[in-house]
Amino acid sequence: MAILAIPWLACCKLRVPHKLWRDVLKPRVQLLLFCLIVLIAEGTAAAQATKAQLEVSETIFSMAAALNSCGYDAGLDNSLPLRQTIRTEVQAAVQKFPEAARAQQAICQFQREHLPADAGRDVPQYVSLALDLGEPPALKPALNEADLPPDAARVLGVVNLLRNFYQAAGLHEIWQKHQAEYQAQVQRFHDPVANVITQTDLYLKLPFSSYLGRRFVIYLEPLLAPSQVNARNYSDNYFLVVSPAPAGTEPLRLHEIRHTYLHYVLDPLALKHARSLKRLDPLLESVQSAPLDSSYKQDISLLVNECLIRAIEARSLPAARNNNNEDARLASVQHSMEEGFVLARYFYDTLAKFEKEATGLKDAYGDFLYNIDLSREKKRASEITFASQAAPEVVTASKQAPHDEKLLDKAEQRLVDGDAAGAQKLAQEALTDPNSNQDTGRALFILARAASRAGDMEGARTYFERAVQSAHDPRTLAWSHIYLGRILDIQEKREAAVSHYRAALEAGDPTPDTKAAAEKGLAGPYAPPRAPR
Repeated sequence: MAILAIPWLACCKLRVPHKLWRDVLKPRVQLLLFCLIVLIAEGTAAAQATKAQLEVSETIFSMAAALNSCGYDAGLDNSLPLRQTIRTEVQAAVQKFPEAARAQQAICQFQREHLPADAGRDVPQYVSLALDLGEPPALKPALNEADLPPDAARVLGVVNLLRNFYQAAGLHEIWQKHQAEYQAQVQRFHDPVANVITQTDLYLKLPFSSYLGRRFVIYLEPLLAPSQVNARNYSDNYFLVVSPAPAGTEPLRLHEIRHTYLHYVLDPLALKHARSLKRLDPLLESVQSAPLDSSYKQDISLLVNECLIRAIEARSLPAARNNNNEDARLASVQHSMEEGFVLARYFYDTLAKFEKEATGLKDAYGDFLYNIDLSREKKRASEITFASQAAPEVVTASKQAPHDEKLLDKAEQRLVDGDAAGAQKLAQEALTDPNSNQDTGRALFILARAASRAGDMEGARTYFERAVQSAHDPRTLAWSHIYLGRILDIQEKREAAVSHYRAALEAGDPTPDTKAAAEKGLAGPYAPPRAPR
């Protein structure tokens, strides 16, 4: 208890010899406060985090407004009246201001020159790019061009044109004018989306707890076609961009939201069971003639998880559940099998047993894989007559995740479990392995937090500073700045601390906890809670 009393004594301003305070007590106080900062901040973030976030984005709005201005009319008749209102206001600005007209002409010319062979992929490539851009007017890309998904990289040149159009057409003023209507849509769909997530968790018997370091975000954008869903997987983060429809139609595509959420839940489990999945590689030979995307034919983890998702969706068909219509369920499974998802029937039968047991999916997932009879499933696959085409997959991965990405996932988990030394070892291995394709910024961020847990404040500061230079993920970048700001506040270097809090706000992470932490840092020096006596 004596060491915990040190900051309390300092706060009480007891008379302590200056040299003793400067050389002995003050460094220890700073170290203790720093450790408290990290522990309290991480605990608070975990307590406030939720599995799904329903949000709106001025960046996506700006991109969608530009596309509408260039003649993007898909789904206009089925869109909210708000879409036509904003289109009219943007066009009025274009007609009023010559600069806006020139900016519109430039961006529309770019769009015409970058039409893909498949016209249905035109708008999704811009949505894919918008998900990587920071807030306007800077619209700063978070990833290097080499790390962008191919469709986003293809249209990266539109960013400067969009900046010009945003300024010239006064898109910020239009956004502010209608922001309340956007937020009303968030309120409108909060309960339906929350219900989808909750019911899925209940079926899979998952505890309602946060997923540290991972995000599942649904952006609502009324300027896009209600029939189109744009879902992206960027490393550990899953994003959907959907457009709400008026009442009387399908107001929000909850099926696609649930499908993406199932990926969010299941994909990390595949990483943890890579060895068991490797055993199933021979199944890939059975689907080479199926109408699947090539990624499913090359990666057994993608194929297996999609088969499991299809089986979960079949077992929870509304008609089947209400009317006990087994035929509808089996027809859905058979359709998936004919598309090439050859383990759908196995998982369908396995889930029937799972529903009657108390074990949750996280514990049952390994048994699901272990019990697959490879010979039997290969034989069943050989007897399938594949369809001529398959429905497009809802979720598009930004890049195929490297196999060794599990190192940093394990390091994060070690950190959560309190094993700072273990986390440090794994993150260092990922950072120094010449054959590794790890996220350097994330590895450094883990090393910084591990150093802080070990009481090495200067080591943590060095790692956070290196993370700031290397991080591409907006959240990692923002929190590296926030931690640096708090360290500098403890060291009474207020001016430098403020610069980091400002940088955190500019990092492009839209989550409320990041914004609140950075703004609190700007409002005043960091003051950790008083240590217990």
